Amino acid sequence: MYLLEELSQKYKTISIVGMAKNAGKTTALNYLIEEAMDEGITLGVTSTGRDGESTDLVTGTDKPRVFLETDTIVSVPTQLYELADAGLEILRMTEYGSSIGQIMLCRVVSSGYVQIAGPVINASHERMCREMLELGADLVLIDGAIDRKSIAAPGTSDAIILSTGAVLSRNRKKVIEETAHTVGLYRLPCLEDGECRDIIEQHLEREQLLIIRGKDVKTLDRKTGLGAGKFLDGEIDEETDFIYVPGAFTESVVADINPKKLKQVTFVLKDPTKIFIDSVVWGQLKKKGLKVKVLENIRVAAITVNPVAPGGYAFDHEELLNGVKEAIPDIPVIDVML
Repeated sequence: MYLLEELSQKYKTISIVGMAKNAGKTTALNYLIEEAMDEGITLGVTSTGRDGESTDLVTGTDKPRVFLETDTIVSVPTQLYELADAGLEILRMTEYGSSIGQIMLCRVVSSGYVQIAGPVINASHERMCREMLELGADLVLIDGAIDRKSIAAPGTSDAIILSTGAVLSRNRKKVIEETAHTVGLYRLPCLEDGECRDIIEQHLEREQLLIIRGKDVKTLDRKTGLGAGKFLDGEIDEETDFIYVPGAFTESVVADINPKKLKQVTFVLKDPTKIFIDSVVWGQLKKKGLKVKVLENIRVAAITVNPVAPGGYAFDHEELLNGVKEAIPDIPVIDVML
């Protein structure tokens, strides 16, 4: 069974998330589009920004173009419509705008290259994906062309495909460690249903730090825990069970908390995309007793590896592929270049 056929039986929307620029995300997208053609799966294809151009608009480097087959449903802004090599039938003018025109939903009537774009706001993307499914797509692929953290957020899609590769580091071991670290964060345990979860969900819209002691909650006039270590250290006592951090979770949030206090509380985050801590520091904090749960974690459906970096160096295909498989044995790992 092909990878995409298996995934299409489990999910309706999948985001392709690159761990860094040039990690092989667009190559992975093209690989899945080819699989869809072979398996007779009708795809919807969209992007959180702009993709499919031959040159990266930020770095100026060459990048793979996006080739779409007949019957694919694709989101295209008005200003990119005429640039498509493919024949496109406009199905619907959506309510979603972008910096390069109103977003249209089109059907590919003759295969060819297309520059794709979609809404940047996650909630708009979620609604548009539902529209693409209504128009006949079996599965919608979302190309994460903006920020890799935000596109991985649970509300954006049912699951993600994580693209990693040599661009992360010249050290193959480091690439494997950081990939395993990211997957580990995305799979953090969810906070169980109960009083604590109810309290946090009641305060979600206010985006405040919360100190939770049993049924009691203390709200702090802070929207982030950045640099709040000493402040939190003073707030934690023997009755403290949970601390909810609404924004970014970095080393500075916990750096000044007494290790004894750190062991007795559990930090709760909205989702794993809020964590900005590398694998080395995360390991050190876990040894000190750090405990973290999330309201919602992220399903990683598959991992793609790219052994070639634009900086002019590369790893052995099999060594990188097997290294990631060994580190993360329960998720499909593929090298789309092989």
